Formats: sequence, C-alpha cells, structure tokens
Amino acid sequence: MTMIYLIFFISGLITGSFFNVCIYRLPRKESVVFPPSRCPLCQTRLTPRDLVPLFSYLWLKGCCRYCQGRISWRYPAVELLTGLLFMMLYAHFGFNLWLVKYLILTCLLMIISFIDLEHYFIPDQLILLMLGTGILLNFFTRELPIPSILWGMLVLAGTLFLLAALSKGGMGGGDIKLAGAAGLFLGWPQSLLALFLAGFLGGIFSLILLIFQLKKRKDPLPFAPFLSGGIILTVFFGQALLKWYFSL
Repeated sequence: MTMIYLIFFISGLITGSFFNVCIYRLPRKESVVFPPSRCPLCQTRLTPRDLVPLFSYLWLKGCCRYCQGRISWRYPAVELLTGLLFMMLYAHFGFNLWLVKYLILTCLLMIISFIDLEHYFIPDQLILLMLGTGILLNFFTRELPIPSILWGMLVLAGTLFLLAALSKGGMGGGDIKLAGAAGLFLGWPQSLLALFLAGFLGGIFSLILLIFQLKKRKDPLPFAPFLSGGIILTVFFGQALLKWYFSL
C-alpha cells in the first residue's frame, strides 16, 4: 500500500516538473515540447541530471550548474505541491474515474495559478481545456446531475462577474472564465463553498501582506491561486463541511 502512495508522489513530482515548463513557456507563447529544457538565465541546455524533480534543486542548492544564477523557488514548490496533491487525491478517492477527474482538475489549476501569480493573466487555451475536460469527464463519471453543473457554473462565474462590475475592474475576466469552468467540476452547492473558501483565503493572505507592508491596499493581487485553493479544499473537505453546516 505504501508503494502505491510513493508511486503517486513520484508521478506528481515528474508531472510538476512538466508544469514548470508550461508555466514558463505558455505566457511567452512558446512550445512546451521544443526546444528541450534550458536554463532561463543563461539558456544552456539542461542535462538529465539537472532535471531530476525536486532533488536537482536541492543538490544544486538552488543555483544553475552552468551560470550559478538563482533558480526560482517556484520550480521545487510546484513539483513538491503536485506530488503531495497526487498522493492525497489517491488517498481520498482511491483508484477510479473520480480520481482521474480531480487529478486533471488539479493539474490545470496548478498551471493556471502559478501563471496568474507571475503574470496576472490566465491563458484562454487552459480555460477551454478545462471546459472540454469538465464536460467529458462528467459524462463518464455521471457524478453530478446537469442542473447541479449548470448552477455550479452560474454561481461561480455570475458572482465574480457581479464583483467585477461593482468594483469596476477589480476582478479580471480570466478569473470569471476560470470560475465558470471550475463550476463544471464542482456543481451545486460545492461551488458556493469553494467561492467562500477562496474569499476567506484571499482575505487572510491580503491582510498578512498589508500587515507586513509587502503590498499596498490598491496593489493588484491575482485571484486564481485563491480560487484554486478554495476549489481544492472543497474537493477534499466539501462534503464534510456542508454536512456540518446544514447540521447546525
């Protein structure tokens, strides 16, 4: 049993390494396949020993082997977080179609969140991919009825659209589209819970940034990472939280 968890963790590390390629290249409109991986600072082509997920970063002490430039913290963070999430999703769902559905959702949210964190925008091709896979996977899993899916999309996208209108640009169009696509995976009422958790996470993080003067009140803050966090928390704990809430 422990071996299966290890397999999922290592698979997540490897997948996270590919996510880093996507996060770096997609905003620059570069192919995620060609050319092979290279140092973003000195452009030297990386060898297999430079590309071992997580361990290469630790072995090289966070520096490029060739130019000694600092490697971004994002690379090991994405790899480790993806590995942990893959392992946790398997532990939560077991080996079934639901696992496949939420693995794909998590993969897309990881790429989207870190792109938004660095570039303050979400590529449309990732939103379209989420929409397509959401529709297809719901057809196979039959986890959610169609009314639940429609309400999930409407609540998430509609609420953020209303916030964008009221704040006159305080919420980006990419966030609205991401919310609508994510609603396909969650349905109702889990989508409302995800939105509440996203707002809670965003509020706490914003408060911390203000207290330590890392951001000013009018500085922009990407919302996709918080929305993704709310969605992932709902995937793991949504049923339990809703059951607890309605029991009150």
